[in-house]
Amino acid sequence: MASESAGRGGDSPSLVVDLSKLASASLATVGGKALNLGRLVAAGFPVPPGFCLSTAAYRKAAPAELDLIAAHLDGAGIDGTGARSVEEAERPDGGRGLANDDRDSLARQARDVILAGPVPPDVDAAIREAYAAMGSGPVAVRSSATAEDLPFASFAGQQDSFMDVDGADAVVEAVRRCWASLWTDRAVAYRTTNGISHREVGLAVVVQRMVDAATAGVLFTANPVTGTRTQTVIDASAGPGQAVVSGAVNPDHFVVETASGRILQQPQDTRPSLADAQLRELTSLGDDAQRLFGAPQDVEWVIDGGGKAWLTQSRPVTTLYPLPEEDPFTGQAGTDGTAGTDSTAAGADTRVYLCGTLMQGLTRPLTPMGLHVLALMRGNNNGPWKTLNPGLRMYVDLTPILRNKSGREVLARMLPLADGRSAAILPGLLEDPRFSVARPPRKKSGCKGGTAPARKQPKGAEGTQGLGVFLGIIPGMVRALLWPDRELRRAWRYQDRLASRLALPLPATAASRLQHTEDILATSVNRLIQASLPAPAMGYLMLAAARRLLRGIAEPRELEAVLRGLPHNVTTIMDLELWHLAVSLGGDPEARRAFTELNPGELAARYRSGTLPALAQSGLEAFLSKYGHRAVAEIDLGMPRWSEEPDHILGMVSNYLRVEDPEQSPDRQFARAAGHAEARISELVERAGTKSRLRGRLVALCLHRTRQLAGLRELPKFCIVLVLAEMHRQLAEVGAELVKNGTIGDAGDVFFLDFDELRVGLRGADLKGIVTRRRRLYDVELRRRRIPRLLLSDGTDVEAAMMAAAAALPQPDAADRLTGTPASAGTATGKVRVIMDPVGARLEPGEILVAPSTDPGWTPLFMTAGALVMEMGGVVSHGAVVAREYGIPAVVGVADATMRLHDGQSITVDGAAGTVTW
Repeated sequence: MASESAGRGGDSPSLVVDLSKLASASLATVGGKALNLGRLVAAGFPVPPGFCLSTAAYRKAAPAELDLIAAHLDGAGIDGTGARSVEEAERPDGGRGLANDDRDSLARQARDVILAGPVPPDVDAAIREAYAAMGSGPVAVRSSATAEDLPFASFAGQQDSFMDVDGADAVVEAVRRCWASLWTDRAVAYRTTNGISHREVGLAVVVQRMVDAATAGVLFTANPVTGTRTQTVIDASAGPGQAVVSGAVNPDHFVVETASGRILQQPQDTRPSLADAQLRELTSLGDDAQRLFGAPQDVEWVIDGGGKAWLTQSRPVTTLYPLPEEDPFTGQAGTDGTAGTDSTAAGADTRVYLCGTLMQGLTRPLTPMGLHVLALMRGNNNGPWKTLNPGLRMYVDLTPILRNKSGREVLARMLPLADGRSAAILPGLLEDPRFSVARPPRKKSGCKGGTAPARKQPKGAEGTQGLGVFLGIIPGMVRALLWPDRELRRAWRYQDRLASRLALPLPATAASRLQHTEDILATSVNRLIQASLPAPAMGYLMLAAARRLLRGIAEPRELEAVLRGLPHNVTTIMDLELWHLAVSLGGDPEARRAFTELNPGELAARYRSGTLPALAQSGLEAFLSKYGHRAVAEIDLGMPRWSEEPDHILGMVSNYLRVEDPEQSPDRQFARAAGHAEARISELVERAGTKSRLRGRLVALCLHRTRQLAGLRELPKFCIVLVLAEMHRQLAEVGAELVKNGTIGDAGDVFFLDFDELRVGLRGADLKGIVTRRRRLYDVELRRRRIPRLLLSDGTDVEAAMMAAAAALPQPDAADRLTGTPASAGTATGKVRVIMDPVGARLEPGEILVAPSTDPGWTPLFMTAGALVMEMGGVVSHGAVVAREYGIPAVVGVADATMRLHDGQSITVDGAAGTVTW
């Protein structure tokens, strides 16, 4: 058997390498599975002996036409860096431009050419020699792809493995079938979705001695449902582990506290398949593997008849939401990448974070530049609100508020207004002793050290600046109360002045553009808050006063109608102007034809070329001259503005043209809402007047001021977005200059850097590597479908954890409910599609896949499934793992699901609670 390390053999790389020699091998020569096994062996872990057939053997065996097929699969999507645009990444086909059927057809051709080709004689001889050196007998033959077990994509079950292969001929044939499995429909689709080149991928094969398994299964070194890094989850059953991985059996399910070995959950009604000592041994092995690889691991294990535990595979868990303390750009949380495990277990401070971007209605990640600018606007965490950016999303540290009695009361009142789901789980956090109210330490006279000196420190410039901003808006609030029309005109004039102040005199260099961008950020935000916030602030203060005056006369919810159809709302004004544009285009036959026959992308292309019908071209230009600075997810400076990509606006115009009922037109709906509000004011004033004439007059004043001023609540954000849009435009120009210099590959790459890095780039540094890594991270986060609302510092998704705990309690199945094991958090409602065999099955987008169990052959169906319900399996079975990869809710171990549910039935799947309801 070859002894030199794979990939170190110059022009003649080794075909066969012993697992004990793989620790220094490269991913490109032995693949992810073999490389990880080699590292485990080198570190002294119990791994069954065997050898690896390197990717050099696959390259020798691959027919020439395979390169053409791979190039065709790659042709529409991957550039030189492997990066894709945001728009490509969000397309259902992953941005490759091939229909699913065409992609599957090419994958089938690739499999056929490999299976039809001969195994090269030297490869055949190397396999037989290495197999004989092992002593022959039953072996496991496992695929080990170069795009497998990666930090951002585990590729769990995407390539084939074969158990109990006996005899040299059978081993050679199993190797050939492993090579072909690199091109299964599911593997090709998975690579496409994850932006991995089909031309660059290769496949090695691991051959290991079969272990006569008494018990086997899978363990996760972090809880895959809740994200908790301090727990180990183990699924086990008698016999070989493949039954657990494939979901063919309902395994025993265990949850263990990693640090202490305390068993948190185990089967209650039957004798467990693992003794307590075995659970602790497996937990320890998993924890050691996590420390070796520096990240949570998904480990397959076997216990033989003599009670010895063996590890047969270890790969990273790629579906966990990042820890709050992790650097979003490097993924590192500490020296070994395992922060959140030791520190929390050792009793260190557990903290709780609220997702601020979800509060803004954003599920998508923010670009690195967008996060950088928001941090600068907040004073780089120098203010009272501390934030972190796990998963490229902004999280606010709520821990000080939860540990403060007054803070708890404010949070309990305010959070339901912002997010009902977060508010629903708040009581559980308030009862958690880790977040109990902390009594401030008593101040002692003459105390040296400790906490006393900290209280003597000045607030600092940031706190003073924040107070100054607050005090600065008080005169404007008074003016708005006394002279509302004058204050309205003042606010609108400021908007016009702001636009002129943002302009940069031309000509300008890239360096001056960058400096201008930083300057307007530093000087504009506080000014615009003082100019635009007083009027709406007074409007809502008047509403609060009216609510107090109406106590005992009207319920608080009755005042909600007063805010309908508010005047002076810049966003409503914009929407109505777009509607009027659509009405005018609807009367022009040529324009109407264009908007009904062309899709938004085609309309945008014609707009950019100036070839839309004249009325549409001029009307859209006028609209974008006023509102082109806006965007979808507009608080992210890195997002393209409507002036750059008007597709969304053009699509809205097309939709407006389909409104046939005049009563449903936006302008009439707005007028009806405004009339409703005025009628409610009259009613409330009359009711208040029955108490006293003065109270009636005060209520009238308050509510009329509310109507006059509250609509301006959108103006501060409108102005901030105006600033962000100008910064975006200037940075795009900087990006174009950096492309000319060869510093970055695309002008849009500037939004994956920060100001300091751009200055370095202007001095000639090559930033392509940084951009590629960040685009990869951004691409991964774009595909994430479940975002924790409340996240603990140990990685726990609070909502998922609470629902999983409730699901663990005995609950008899109701007539309209089935229960199972929570496997992938999230909820989805859709129509049932019961599928017993994936061959020839079709699943419409959004339908709920109901199956007895799944293996890798089912994976293409997951691409369109709204959720998964399985009769068999556990949280680490194949179906559960893939469901988490694709971000779809899943409940497994649901007894008789395929009989109790029927095609077309509407159900709701809650993957965190483990319920199926209808």
